[in-house]
Amino acid sequence: MESRMKVLKLFKTLHRTRQRVFQNDSRALEAGRQKINEEFKKNKSESSPVKISELIKIGADVELLLRTTVIQGFHTDSHTIVLQPREEVMLDNAPYCDGPKK
Repeated sequence: MESRMKVLKLFKTLHRTRQRVFQNDSRALEAGRQKINEEFKKNKSESSPVKISELIKIGADVELLLRTTVIQGFHTDSHTIVLQPREEVMLDNAPYCDGPKK
């Protein structure tokens, strides 16, 4: 029963992330919806706890990857794309210093 709850939570989380990441892009939203549903239906009859845990881990990794690396871009004209990064993809731009600070 516990793994069932984890699977349902992951399913909802993936769909929420899809909606946030691909906001205002109907083609990407629909493609993402279909892919998520297809993958969950494909593994619906899985009964091995080890395999279920492995699939949950893969799904969680995919959610993290979508949330932290995908940036939307919109064409403004034939040679310009405007990027709209979300807060999750913005990194602290502090320079790396290998030596001790003086």
